Amino acid sequence: MRFAPIPCAVGLLYCVLVLCSLPLGTSFPVQDEGKPGITFLEEVGRLRVGFNWRNLTCPVCKVLFTILDVALLSDVNEERVARAVGEACIRLHLAEERVCRQITELFRDDFIRALQQSLLWPSEACALLVGRSCGRFDIYAPWNVTLPRIPKPPVTPPSPPKPGAPQSRVLFLTDIHWDQDYAVGSSADCKDPLCCRNESGSPSWNQRAAGFWGSYSKCDLPLRTVENMLENAARTGPWDWVYWTGDIPAHNIWSQTRKQQLSELTVITRLIHRHLGNLKVYPAIGNHESTPVNSFPPPFVHGNRSSRWLYDTMAEEWAPWLPEQALKTLRHGGFYTVEVQPGLRVVSLNMNFCARENYWLMVNSTDPANQLQWLIHILQASEEKGERVHIIGHIPPGLCLSSWSWNYYHIINRYEGTITGQFFGHTHMDEFQMFYDEATMTRAVGVAFIAPSITTYVNLNPGYRVYLVDGNYKGSSRFVLDHETYILNLTEANRQPEGGVSSLLPTTSQHAIFHPDPNPKWTLLYRASDAYGVSSLFPSDWDGLIRTFLQDDRVFQRFWYLRHKGHVSEPCIDACKTTVVCFLRSGRYDELEQCDLLEFGGDMVSAVRKTLC
Repeated sequence: MRFAPIPCAVGLLYCVLVLCSLPLGTSFPVQDEGKPGITFLEEVGRLRVGFNWRNLTCPVCKVLFTILDVALLSDVNEERVARAVGEACIRLHLAEERVCRQITELFRDDFIRALQQSLLWPSEACALLVGRSCGRFDIYAPWNVTLPRIPKPPVTPPSPPKPGAPQSRVLFLTDIHWDQDYAVGSSADCKDPLCCRNESGSPSWNQRAAGFWGSYSKCDLPLRTVENMLENAARTGPWDWVYWTGDIPAHNIWSQTRKQQLSELTVITRLIHRHLGNLKVYPAIGNHESTPVNSFPPPFVHGNRSSRWLYDTMAEEWAPWLPEQALKTLRHGGFYTVEVQPGLRVVSLNMNFCARENYWLMVNSTDPANQLQWLIHILQASEEKGERVHIIGHIPPGLCLSSWSWNYYHIINRYEGTITGQFFGHTHMDEFQMFYDEATMTRAVGVAFIAPSITTYVNLNPGYRVYLVDGNYKGSSRFVLDHETYILNLTEANRQPEGGVSSLLPTTSQHAIFHPDPNPKWTLLYRASDAYGVSSLFPSDWDGLIRTFLQDDRVFQRFWYLRHKGHVSEPCIDACKTTVVCFLRSGRYDELEQCDLLEFGGDMVSAVRKTLC
């Protein structure tokens, strides 16, 4: 018979491994400019399609958890358990000692409470960490939502609007990641998971220094860059409305507090009010809004461990944008729906209820908060009224837990005539994911747009997105007709060579002299129709573009460059290209049938399947 502290210790170590092995528990791809090429396994890790624990092999994992199992058999003291887990984090070199100890302390209480209510035991930990080849676990059992017994109406393929038809200009903001401790001249190449901060220290002679407006490194943004972006966006309007899909705080997840998270939420919300005026903004919740990061208990968790502290403040700050009924469901579970214009409705989903990093889902992952069942109810009502629906959220559905992702995919198929836009962020990259009819998996029925981040994390230019949507008139399709991406070129804005401190000063100095542009220019990086030579951006157009990627590598490499907001050092070829294209075609988790439908060599597809499964 096992004692309760054992799964707690194992689970807490699992949490630390998740947060430290992956870059801070998020799903953005990480560039490594120091390597001459990109290997297939590295690209899989960058796409975060599956677990990829660089510092943990199956034998090491089993030995480690066996030792912990025995050592903590009689340890009923959470403090001692946390200390042991912190030591394991340090000895595995998952992070610097300070980060290991702080993150263990921060996550200890909530994670142990979640584990005490879950079914995770030590025998399942290595399967969860390393993969199916190292064991087996059945925590996230399959489940299904219930669709109404109403036949799906015939679907009419979308067609371009008549020349001169009204269009709506929609500003899209995501992944701000404001760092209050950003420090100009600090090291951009520190050992911590987040650099360019007061605690990062001064750069050595061969390190880069944090730039005035941001840095090409594992750094987030100073507030002045966020405000400068909003000033620029206000000038390039007018806008009809704004979609804003979350992730306000920086990536210093080991040292965040609720007070800090709420303060940053308030500051950024009020900045948006100040610069965009009375414009309607429709927000969605990111995975970094909470602390601990990714911690979003479903509504059955009450008291101090619930998300009430976060949702109530959001409702208070967002009240000028949302009606009372939307605020009610926001307070309940972090999701809502609003009529944007007559004939168009937006649904904002809390995608943290689909995230594998949300450890509260180990208690019960079956449609948390009944959100998908609620979504079906909204979509059915919209179908009956002839409304079109846009869905916004933070984490793309193709990166969600398997059952959640499959159910969402099923909903998109059923209501393809109603859902005319899906808008997400989270990866920090400029990309998309496709949805196909479930009968043949060949006809495109939807596309999830994944917009680039405002933050530079990692090695990126700051950027934001503009969607041009079929406008407000009778018979409008409300589909996206085109989109534009704007960036701030940091090399020009900071007015410093990319070589770092050594290119600016003698090697004996550790402090760079910066001459930043006081009024940097945000410029149009590209317009989708021009960049890809398409006349519209309907789902069938994106499906055709993927096939063009396979036939014309120049077009794919252009996409690869734009995917990184104009800052990438290496081309994407061979296994990298295969993985990316499979990702683009796979709008649901682990759906690799799409690879079989592409014109790749059999060995390459087998490699994708073996690695991602």
